[in-house]
Amino acid sequence: MPHTGHILHGRYAVVSCHVERPLDDEAWTRFAALQERRPWRFTIAALMRPPAPGEDEERWLERAREAQARGPLGLHTHWTAPDHARPTGGDPAALVREQGAWLRAKGLDVEFFCGGGWYMDEDVAEAVAELGYTDCTATAFRPDYLAPDAPHLQLDEPARLELPSGRGLLELPTTHSIGMLARGLIGPFRRPVVHAYFHDTDLLDPRRRAVLRVALAFLGMKRTASDLGELQRGFRPEKTMSFANSRA
Repeated sequence: MPHTGHILHGRYAVVSCHVERPLDDEAWTRFAALQERRPWRFTIAALMRPPAPGEDEERWLERAREAQARGPLGLHTHWTAPDHARPTGGDPAALVREQGAWLRAKGLDVEFFCGGGWYMDEDVAEAVAELGYTDCTATAFRPDYLAPDAPHLQLDEPARLELPSGRGLLELPTTHSIGMLARGLIGPFRRPVVHAYFHDTDLLDPRRRAVLRVALAFLGMKRTASDLGELQRGFRPEKTMSFANSRA
């Protein structure tokens, strides 16, 4: 388990994958092989989109259990459709609670959450805290496709968020895309924890696979590989802030 002081001195990195096509055989085969291989000692967390209505739940559960055996497991909610992540109506927090209850009923040990399209609001944050998850939805960057007033959390480093209900939510923000790592090969990492992410669909493209290999190699040489589970258990952030102050 990483020592808290070491993490605070900025020597660790973790990697997660947004598994958005868990029933696509090629995407899943490539992701499973990568997760099994543990490139540069990274135990890759699987943040999985739950099955949509009409998708094969049993096959999804089989694959989720496989991923859980290889590394940390998280919920990655797409509120509108498999190919449309951010909500366009309804009650986003209610869907998170519904999905979390379903995963728990199926015996899956889900520990993390990442909102699709980086979406997060106060009600969703409360739902995530109620489920006992650690959140990874905050980013150290603002995605350029988001409208200026789109709900979004922006944090440079892990923090404990104080929610309106009085609950606390551990936030382990996502700091780098694989492309960001590849474009900054010679730049120093100034943040206390590097949390890099990619999509399972990146593995379907030869060029993106090559970029991923280079980026993980670079990250593995620059930092000590850890994983989200170890970070969650061993890290106690010094920063505590209100949820409202993390909005960007």
